[in-house]
Amino acid sequence: MKIGRFSIKKHGEADDYNDPPRPFMEHLIDLRDCLLRCAVAWAACEVAIVPFAPKITEWIIAPAGLATDKVQGLGWTAGFSILLKIMLWGGTALSLPFLLFFIMRFVFPGLKRSERSIIVFCLFTSTLLFGIGVWMAYAATLEIAIEVLQKINAWVGIKVDIVRLDEHVDIVIKTIIAFGLAFQLPLLLLVLGWIGLIPSEALRTRRRIAIVVIFVIAMILTPPDPVSQILMALPMCVLYEACIWIIRLRELARRNTTDDEPPAPAGGAD
Repeated sequence: MKIGRFSIKKHGEADDYNDPPRPFMEHLIDLRDCLLRCAVAWAACEVAIVPFAPKITEWIIAPAGLATDKVQGLGWTAGFSILLKIMLWGGTALSLPFLLFFIMRFVFPGLKRSERSIIVFCLFTSTLLFGIGVWMAYAATLEIAIEVLQKINAWVGIKVDIVRLDEHVDIVIKTIIAFGLAFQLPLLLLVLGWIGLIPSEALRTRRRIAIVVIFVIAMILTPPDPVSQILMALPMCVLYEACIWIIRLRELARRNTTDDEPPAPAGGAD
C-alpha cells in the first residue's frame, strides 16, 4: 500500500501499482474530488428516488398481509415523514454503487493487484450476504412476525384497529437493516480466519458460546417475537459452521503448501 511518496511492501514482492508515487497534496486533491463526487451522487439519488415513493410505500406495507387496511397515516405530516425516510434509506441504497465506484477509483491505484482482488471479493461477498439478509427479513420474517404479534394481541384480548404507518415503516426498515448487517458476521469471521487471527479450532471450541451470542443478537435486532428471532439466528448458526469448515480448509491448504516447500540450504562456506 502507498501513502504519498512512500510504499509498504514485503521483501522480494514486485510492485504492480497502477500509478507512480505522487506528492501528498495531489492525494489530498484527489480525496477532495472523490468526496465531492460521492456527495453529488448521493444527493442526486436522494432526488431520483422521490417518484418511486408511492410504490416503495406499497412494498413496505405489503408484509402486513391481511392487516394492510389497518396501516394508516396519522397526522398531516405522516406522508412527508415517510417520504423523508424513503429518500434517506432508498437514496442511500441507490447511491451505493456510485459511492463504491468513486471510492475504489481513488483507493485502487495505491494497492497491489492481490489487495485489489481481496477488496473486490469482500465487496461482492458482503453485497451477496446483505441481499440474503434483506430477502430473509422481507420474504420470511416480517409477515410471520406481524402475524404472530396479531395472534398475541387477539389472545391477550387487545383489538388493534389502526396501526401507525410511520411505526410500521420503522419496524420494516430496522428489521431489513438488522438482518443485512447480521449476515455480515460470516464475512468478518472469514477475513479474520483467512489472515490467521482466528483459527478454526478456536471457533469450533467456542461454538456453544457463539450460538448463545447469536441468539442474543437476534433477540436484540428483531421484532419482539420468538419466530423472527429464530429465523435470524438459525441461518447465522449455519453460516458460522460454514466459516469453520472454510477456515479449516484454508489452514490445511496453507499447511500443505508449507510442507511442499524445499528446505532452505545450510549457510556458511566449506
